[in-house]
Amino acid sequence: MQLLKFIVFVGWVGNHLSNGFAPSTTPITFRSAILPQKVEPDQKTLSSDSETRYCIPLEEIGLDDLPKVGGKTASLGEMIQQLTPLGVAVPGGFGVTSAAYDAVLDRFQLRQRLELLLRDVDVNNLDDLANRGRQARLMIMNAGLPDEVVSEIEEAYAKMCVCNLHTCGKDCSVAVRSSATAEDLPTASFAGQQASFLNVVGKNSVCNTVLECLASVFTDRAIAYRVHNRFGHMDVKGAVSVQLMVRSDLASSGVAFTLDPDTGFRDAIVITGSYGLAPIQANRLLEEKWIFSKSLVLPPSFRSEADEIQVFKPMIGKAEDPIIKRSIGRKQTKIVYTKDGSDKRTKTLLTPDADAEKPSFTDEGQILTRGLHLFSTGADAKTIAEWCVKIENHYSKHHGHPTPMDIEWAKDGITGELYIVQARPETVRSAQQANVLKHTQVTGHEAPMMEGSAIGSDAASGVARVIRDVSEIATMKPGEILVADMTDPDWVPGLRMASGVVTNRGGRTCHAAIVSRELGVPCIVGTKDATEKIKTGERYTIDCSKGSTGYVYPGEAQIERTSIDTDDLPKTKTEIKLILGDPDAALSLSGLPVDGVGLVRQEFVVANHIGIHPKAVLHPELVSPVEQEIINERAKNDASPKAFFIRRLSEGIGSIAAAFYPRPVIVRLSDFKSNEYRRLVGGQNFEPDEENPMIGFRGASRYLSPEFKDAFELECEALAHVRNKMGLTNVQLMVPFCRTPEEGKEVIKTLKENGLEKGKDGLKVWVMCELPSNVFAIDEFAKVFDGFSIGSNDLTQLVLGVDRDSGILANLFDEDNIAVKTAISYAIKGAHRNGKEVGLCGQAPSDKPDFAEFLVDLGIDSISLTPDSVLRAIDIVSKAEMKDSLTKEIDGAIALDKAQEEVKGRDDVKNVGV
Repeated sequence: MQLLKFIVFVGWVGNHLSNGFAPSTTPITFRSAILPQKVEPDQKTLSSDSETRYCIPLEEIGLDDLPKVGGKTASLGEMIQQLTPLGVAVPGGFGVTSAAYDAVLDRFQLRQRLELLLRDVDVNNLDDLANRGRQARLMIMNAGLPDEVVSEIEEAYAKMCVCNLHTCGKDCSVAVRSSATAEDLPTASFAGQQASFLNVVGKNSVCNTVLECLASVFTDRAIAYRVHNRFGHMDVKGAVSVQLMVRSDLASSGVAFTLDPDTGFRDAIVITGSYGLAPIQANRLLEEKWIFSKSLVLPPSFRSEADEIQVFKPMIGKAEDPIIKRSIGRKQTKIVYTKDGSDKRTKTLLTPDADAEKPSFTDEGQILTRGLHLFSTGADAKTIAEWCVKIENHYSKHHGHPTPMDIEWAKDGITGELYIVQARPETVRSAQQANVLKHTQVTGHEAPMMEGSAIGSDAASGVARVIRDVSEIATMKPGEILVADMTDPDWVPGLRMASGVVTNRGGRTCHAAIVSRELGVPCIVGTKDATEKIKTGERYTIDCSKGSTGYVYPGEAQIERTSIDTDDLPKTKTEIKLILGDPDAALSLSGLPVDGVGLVRQEFVVANHIGIHPKAVLHPELVSPVEQEIINERAKNDASPKAFFIRRLSEGIGSIAAAFYPRPVIVRLSDFKSNEYRRLVGGQNFEPDEENPMIGFRGASRYLSPEFKDAFELECEALAHVRNKMGLTNVQLMVPFCRTPEEGKEVIKTLKENGLEKGKDGLKVWVMCELPSNVFAIDEFAKVFDGFSIGSNDLTQLVLGVDRDSGILANLFDEDNIAVKTAISYAIKGAHRNGKEVGLCGQAPSDKPDFAEFLVDLGIDSISLTPDSVLRAIDIVSKAEMKDSLTKEIDGAIALDKAQEEVKGRDDVKNVGV
């Protein structure tokens, strides 16, 4: 053993001499962290009666102790002290202080040697960075822990094992995690750059992993991060948290953000989770450079995605169901403990196919079986969300400003209890200015060659670099698009050089996603086969600007970026609203300076997020076996196909309503035409084959038809859930294609029968003013409905007798036609005559300034447009309003002058008479 120690140390000396770094001439005795030996430090001696504490119980630590114990440990202690009384469960433990790190660096002139080693490091030269980082870590490992530090660690570990979460009187399993003094700050995060270890058992193992954590202050990525963010290498000190392990390897774990990490939307809590030790936590660990062990052979179609739930923050504790989105990922792997005696503490297993697409955590009380462990999930998502709100509120109060948080949670598979195991300020989206809108538009591209989950909302073009192993990272050149199967913390130096990132695997909280957000680099994860289809040296464009789905285009497309300060935009009297149909885009559009959503195209939600005819989920026995199989596959995680339909529709509408809450969101009831309904799964079994579906079985007539009544009731149940269970009472309803006032009355009656009573809890029911009958009988329709929305497309086609789908007659379709404008004028005046609001849905006001001026002159209350037209419309409407105001002032002045002239004329006549 002594010979081995001598060989290792001589190798260290030789390595440093060959690189120009001479070791100290002070006599050195080799020191092992596992086997304590008496070693005299070459500088100051910390006596046994010194006030310096190397280990402090977490319950004695708070945020103000960050310089002593680092960000992670300070945060754990703060939560135990302040939030445990509020019901937030946090496992106990102790912190190894920065004084222990100083004690190591004070040995053998180590501090001076490290300063010399890193003084001129070139972090853009990945080989040089790796070489110096490796030397720095080896220097610390060879120095070892002083005896007094070892003694305190062993004593603290023994105390926490007396009685813990699962056992009493035995060595307990702990997580040993780095906690640097500049980690988890509100303005910078060193998270994931330094070592952490799970399932550490025994005092020797704890001491050894603590030393490795201290050495990891000098990982390649940590060195590079300090240089890029202008931190001195000696200004950041190492510290360590030692925390009782939660047996999430037998259950599930994950991450929660108190804002949407991709859009910055502040009112959402985004919770992700997977079986076992969550992939996001694995990505933050370095122990075995593990995401997947080399012995694990993955199928070619492998794709691992976490489950995700979004909770609307303002309704937590107020609404019965504040969850606005649920998605179940295909979790093809899980990370678990190895058996006692194994050299490795964790391993990665393939998840059985039967479990891969089952929820790893739920929002409803259930009993789940994982292996031999039976436990109740309770309302996991809602509990986590409630804890997230408490954590965010506490940290915001402490820092004196809103502080969104990045939180790790874990569920114990033995006890069934939930725990928070880490919390840190989110430092990417929360740093962005709320009043500045950034928009990226990609044009001139070919058809997408693949797609995945979009991270961020930007785009990038460049030469691709496919890297299959981290050892190839040094081949990266600045500005290239990094393409990989998946990344872990060792890839960070390469990620910093990339203009964009594409991976085969991963979800919204995987390592590549988190680092790309922090670096401001567009990233597409979960493409399945990017490393096979994308070729090194060829040019590509990655586009994350179109919502939650990201696209990869061959070649170089045109990318246009704009940045607008909404405070500089003019304020209009006419309300500007949105037309929306994509729930996935809602959060990213919520910051637009609009007065709400004037039209939610519900049929778009049904077509794109459900894809099944409502009658098919109610009567699956009437569809073909192939269609039944499709329906059952989509609804496999719901109680029934009917429950699937209601959940997906309510979540789609709820996501849009939450994004703009409390601004009004007007949801148009389904306006499918029969030919469009036929395209849905099972649709051909229930829809007539009409000659002219544009004026056929659609709108109010369909809702009242005995053949469709149960399908309409299904739609009503989803909408009632949004308002009554989700608490999103900003949702208003709109009836399309209502031919007569009598039809309108019957629809209002049917809505009431299905939990949507007009006037109750502020529910307004509008009608689309898109038929000549709506215009000519507007006084009668005004007795039935709360407001009107002029549908310029249908009104134009029916006034002019032009099928809007006809290419032959396209040149005749014109909202500017005098007949159409006369109808619009009559509608606006009629609505106002009856004291009703009236708006218009269509693009004409943003494309034609004269048309906008026409509407403003008539005093229209609102104009609804697609998102890309909003800013242009604000400018056009503002100018039209200024012109209208100026015209009225001039007309007023002329009228006043005329009146004064008339008075003067009468006075002159009187004077002449006298």
